[in-house]
Amino acid sequence: MHVAALSLRDFRSYAALDLGLQPGVSVLLGSNGQGKTNLVEAVQYLATFSSHRVATDAPLLRAGCAAAHVAARVVAAERSLLLEVDLVAGGANRARVNRAPVRGGRELVGLLRTVLFAPEDLAVVKGDPSERRRFLDQLLVVRRPRLAGVRADYDRVLKQRTALLRSAAQLRRQGGRDPAGLGTLDVWDSHLARTGSELVAARVELVEALRPLVRDAYAALAPGAPAVELTYRSRAGVDALPDDREAWEAALLSALSEARSEEIDRGQCLVGPHRDELVLALGSLPARGYASQGESWSLALALRLASFDLLVEETDSPPVLLLDDVFAELDDRRREHLAERVSDADQVLVTAAVEADVPSLLSGSRFMVGAGEVSRA
Repeated sequence: MHVAALSLRDFRSYAALDLGLQPGVSVLLGSNGQGKTNLVEAVQYLATFSSHRVATDAPLLRAGCAAAHVAARVVAAERSLLLEVDLVAGGANRARVNRAPVRGGRELVGLLRTVLFAPEDLAVVKGDPSERRRFLDQLLVVRRPRLAGVRADYDRVLKQRTALLRSAAQLRRQGGRDPAGLGTLDVWDSHLARTGSELVAARVELVEALRPLVRDAYAALAPGAPAVELTYRSRAGVDALPDDREAWEAALLSALSEARSEEIDRGQCLVGPHRDELVLALGSLPARGYASQGESWSLALALRLASFDLLVEETDSPPVLLLDDVFAELDDRRREHLAERVSDADQVLVTAAVEADVPSLLSGSRFMVGAGEVSRA
């Protein structure tokens, strides 16, 4: 799989750009702040219908513009697809595949598969549990695009159920009776357990598949270091259920029943995959709070390398690799190891401020990026 052409209109710093790309390695060189990351962000957006840098789409539009356009010609298994998204300020985004409109971004997800390495990856190891949940869910959707719909359904149920709990909490604090609408909480519990169980079961299966790959990748990056442990910890009170949706649904329903009084008191939904955690450990110690900077970077890289290896194992068309300014963060040994692992990928897009940071093994096309323009070096 590779991106043969990328076209941008009023996206980030680019008023207009049409960039042709080839399989293999392409290195985008330029000083900081010139728009290198904007290019890989555009590719990632077409793959996931979201940005890895911001939570909303508003910053993606060039300053003063009411809309932006992102498009890419993607070649996979001798098939060519044109993916397009129109981002509209204050309105609904529009997506098309081969010029034909599709409903929202769900039908776009999975047509272009990517694995992104970026400085933000450090937050997966050192940040809050939400960062690790996000890592799992993004990879889930790349593996099984239909899970984008499951995640969206779960988020809608969670929003409705949380609104009901907040109303009940406010009325209880005021000394009133529980609102009549609270009687529908059983219905929302069922909806949350049904959608949440599918999401949790998929996460558990993913963690099981990733575990040996992460261990191998980390051992290669940090020889002699303690082994990596990955554990999925559920707020449903169980950690070791198999990837069995019905078993998780029953566990979630039971946990919701036990937590109901506390949830009403606090006005929050305390049980569900939105509260679960992926625990990363080095030996017997949790990585968060104990891992050094070097260990944290090695673990973050191991997670991405394992993601890439898993997708290669499961598909006929390996994903596009996006390496966004990561070599500047690594020592020479880690740079060379990463380059060795990814150099044979179908396509690798690398951004760097200094060409010397890019290992010589990643030879290929070179582009200069500056002032909203891209030219071949």
